[in-house]
Amino acid sequence: MQIVAQILFIIALVAGIGFFARNIKRVIRNLKLGKEVDRSDNPGERFAKMARVAMGQSKMVKRPIAGLLHIVVYVGFIIINIEVLEIVIDGVFGTHRIFAFLGGFYDVLIFSFEILAFLVFVGVIVFWIRRNAMHIKRFLSKELKGWPKNDANYILYFEMVLMILFLTMNAADYQLQLNGADHYASEAGIMGSFPISQYLLPLLDGLSNATLIIIERAAWWLHILGILFFLNYLYYSKHLHIILAFPNVYLSKLTPQGEFDNLEAVKKEVELMMDPNADPFAAPAEGEDEGEPEKFGASDIFDLNQVQLLNSYTCTECGRCTSECPANQTGKKLSPRKIMMDTRDRVEEIGEIINKNGKFEDDGKQLLDDYITREELWACTTCNACVEACPIGIDPLSIILDMRRYLVMEQSAAPNELAIAMTNIENNGAPWPYNQMDRLNWAKEK
Repeated sequence: MQIVAQILFIIALVAGIGFFARNIKRVIRNLKLGKEVDRSDNPGERFAKMARVAMGQSKMVKRPIAGLLHIVVYVGFIIINIEVLEIVIDGVFGTHRIFAFLGGFYDVLIFSFEILAFLVFVGVIVFWIRRNAMHIKRFLSKELKGWPKNDANYILYFEMVLMILFLTMNAADYQLQLNGADHYASEAGIMGSFPISQYLLPLLDGLSNATLIIIERAAWWLHILGILFFLNYLYYSKHLHIILAFPNVYLSKLTPQGEFDNLEAVKKEVELMMDPNADPFAAPAEGEDEGEPEKFGASDIFDLNQVQLLNSYTCTECGRCTSECPANQTGKKLSPRKIMMDTRDRVEEIGEIINKNGKFEDDGKQLLDDYITREELWACTTCNACVEACPIGIDPLSIILDMRRYLVMEQSAAPNELAIAMTNIENNGAPWPYNQMDRLNWAKEK
């Protein structure tokens, strides 16, 4: 019977990890749909930023209540999953609490696991209340209706169930050790310290060892299968940021947030215009291919770079960016969170086409207009508040600016007010409709 359990465990483990690997491979493929961008500079500074922001949660605690709760759940869930390593070894080799040989240190481990499990459970309940009962504005936006709202709640329910299963497993195990049951009791005494699950023992009072073993084994199996299911659910959830937050922060911009990048094609044209010895009509040099002119800006995800697509997959949908956006606060249609969610939805839509056909076939849709409207793009004040607010280095503004660039440079579709200002700059050297000769007339007035 034991060998059958081991075989079933190995099958479940291989299937779970294999499916997860397939999903991660798809994510990487989808990210490669974007343009390559070099973010290999200053590795030391990038690692320090990743350690501070992604691991240290430095930007999360700017909102203390949510930040501290997130740290408790984050640290607790990560550390508790060290216990998964023991479960895996026990499952593969048919052992029981293989790390018990650590003696007193093992007691400390189980003690800390249980305390953290309890804190995670409490933190998750508070998160559920904040999302569903406190009517916090950033959780009530229309882009969080339907699946996004349900997804957030599903994860909270998952975490609550996993913590309950963990504590139930420990409680049954502890009672079996007290009863001296075969395979559970140890000559060295009780294996582990159970500060929380010991209070569940009254619920198990009077049960036979056979019943306790069924409870312990059921909780054990459901716990590990739940973790494998959770691992594979991440691909379909905003909680993929658990994995992607680290590379996302590492690859985030180190340049000043307000610095605007130059298009190489435009830069070359300007250099050509400024060079008195250049012949604008000269044919390309031998061996030099003019190629197809570079597209200005972005109208679909193929025009964005790979880090921007990574941003969209990493978005936690927390809404801090939108809550800080002055355009959104004044009733404009713009929501930086929706920009990131729309981008990810479009990437996933294209990914599904590739999954089905083996390659992308034009579906007659694009990110611009079909997902993100022009009204949203032009509502942005480019203040960078959304970028500053994001706890994991996501940059919605870069996508907005690239799509604006496409509208202006490819379609000449700037709003009338902006078109007038640019015409005035071209004709008068300033955005105002006054001749340069009249610019100082105000000084002559008494």
